Amino acid sequence: MNTIAKIILSMAFIASNVIPAAAFCAGKKTKHRFKKALAFNIFLFAATVIFTTIFAFSENIYAADTAASSGTIATGLGYLAAALSVGLSCIGGGVAVSAAASAALGAVSEDSSIFGRSLVFIGLAEGVCIYGVVIAVMILGRL
Repeated sequence: MNTIAKIILSMAFIASNVIPAAAFCAGKKTKHRFKKALAFNIFLFAATVIFTTIFAFSENIYAADTAASSGTIATGLGYLAAALSVGLSCIGGGVAVSAAASAALGAVSEDSSIFGRSLVFIGLAEGVCIYGVVIAVMILGRL
C-alpha cells in the first residue's frame, strides 16, 4: 500500500467521525437527531474499516518458510500454558488485591496502627501474579 492510499484512508477515517458530528452540531440538538448521527457515524466507520481491510489485504500473500513454521502441538500447548499461567494468576491476584485492599482501607480508617500489617496482606495477594509470571518464564524456557 503506497503513501497516497494511506493518506486517503486516514482522511476517510477522520471524515467518518467528523461528518456525522458536524451534521449533528449544525442543527437542533435532539435525542432523535443524536441517534441518527450516531448510527450514521457507525455506518461510515464500519464501511471504512471494511474497505480498508479489503484494500490492504488484496496484495499477493506468500506462504511462510517451512523452517519457521515447524512448530509441533507441544510447542503450541506450551505457549497456551504460559498464557493461561499469566492470565489466570493476574485475574486471581486482582480479585485478591481488591478484597484485601478494601478490607485494609476500612481497618486502617478505624485504627491507623495496623497499616503495616494490612500492607503485608496486600503484598501477598500481589505475589500471586508474580508467581504466574515466573511459571510462564519457566515454561517458555523449556520450549
